[in-house]
Amino acid sequence: MESTPAIFAGAVFVLFGGALLLWTGVRTLHRAPVAYGVSPAVSGVLAGLVGVAFLALGLWCFTRL
Repeated sequence: MESTPAIFAGAVFVLFGGALLLWTGVRTLHRAPVAYGVSPAVSGVLAGLVGVAFLALGLWCFTRL
């Protein structure tokens, strides 16, 4: 019963992290701004790091099962 929240949290984190990485990659390839008013390089790197962090957090949740 205690594994259900870990599965849910892990799935949410992995889906969000993957979607953020995909969205950031597509925006960067099309040379569209990732965040308005910020340098494209800084916003792309920061969004990529946040996406990787969410993926890592989701995988960590799955190891807690």
